Amino acid sequence: MPKRSSKNINEIASKIVNQATDEAHIVKNPAAVALSRLGGLKGGRVRAERLSPERRREIAVKASRARWSKITQSA
Repeated sequence: MPKRSSKNINEIASKIVNQATDEAHIVKNPAAVALSRLGGLKGGRVRAERLSPERRREIAVKASRARWSKITQSA
């Protein structure tokens, strides 16, 4: 009977996936990363400025109801 490996099966699976997808060699374009970050930083603020006060309130009320419904359902 062959001896079993002492390595965790999850470690082996992870190593196989990493080799198959070649994740270690992915290089991102720094300019694209900076541009993406810039858009992400200003996105929420600009969106809030463009919304009317009534629409912002509707969104806030909907979010509040969603949060509180989770609390009352789990209790």
